[in-house]
Amino acid sequence: MITREQIPQVVGHPVHDAEGKKVGDAKHMYLDDKSGNPEWVTVKTGFFGSNETFVPTRSARLVQDHLEVPYPKEKIKGAPNVDVDSGGHLSVEEEQHLYRYYGIERTGDKAMSPEKTAGAAGAAGAAAGAGTARETKSDAGVSEESGGMDMDKSASAGAGSGAAYAAGRSGAAERLGAGDVEAEAMTRSEEEMHIKVERRASGKARLHKYVEVEEVEQTVPLKHEEVKLEREPLSAADRDAMRSGAEISEADRFVTLHEESPVVETEIVAKERVRMRVEEQVEQKKVHGRVRKERIEADMEGPSDTLPGMDDPSRGGRPER
Repeated sequence: MITREQIPQVVGHPVHDAEGKKVGDAKHMYLDDKSGNPEWVTVKTGFFGSNETFVPTRSARLVQDHLEVPYPKEKIKGAPNVDVDSGGHLSVEEEQHLYRYYGIERTGDKAMSPEKTAGAAGAAGAAAGAGTARETKSDAGVSEESGGMDMDKSASAGAGSGAAYAAGRSGAAERLGAGDVEAEAMTRSEEEMHIKVERRASGKARLHKYVEVEEVEQTVPLKHEEVKLEREPLSAADRDAMRSGAEISEADRFVTLHEESPVVETEIVAKERVRMRVEEQVEQKKVHGRVRKERIEADMEGPSDTLPGMDDPSRGGRPER
């Protein structure tokens, strides 16, 4: 069941059927003349045409940003065609026809007579220019005398049965009575910054091999031959053998000497394998940008009366200076 406080959350928002499919948008809310609670909501299912389909709000409920009614979409589209006229109320016959179509038993139907009853709800926008809602007779079998309020008093109060609710209006709009519904609602938008990354080439890495020469020093052992004189005395027999025919003279004997010298040779030996491997590194970087946002303010023209709720910035009005 929808309460009066929830009307701004219904009017102008989507209406879904029992299966969660969107039927259309809530255009107007009709109030019960007796209790003042929402009884019907009109759903506009197309962009053209002035007819709106009536759907009861007795078993409806708010689900996030939309209204959900316990009727299938085809049932709603096949509802009796009732025009929203300037009178701002449903006739008794139209209301009873709607009750029968949706299979709703209205409390007090047995005691209800055509002479003592009128439509059960007020139409949206019917009395917007006057700023007050038109008063009907009593609802569902309640007489004018038992209502305790005549038409003039109800009209001056501005909150009687039959009050109109336009799309997107708050309780202040109900009391003031707005004109064109679409002209009084604005959608505020703002930009949100979303950052994505793209992969691009940042450079090239080359694996290059070149030759360099370095001086190497190493100590190695080398051998060489030297001459050393050894003297050996002769025996008597050796002296006798050399004495015969011996003459004093010069003589030479040669001995070949040897030595080792270093010879440098190089040999190619594989030492290691070198390869390039790419690794990803993550760094935190702050990104700055500019976003635009819309602001909505209400400017009063004419009398300096302030709309109720305009001093509340959360409701879109101009904050109090």
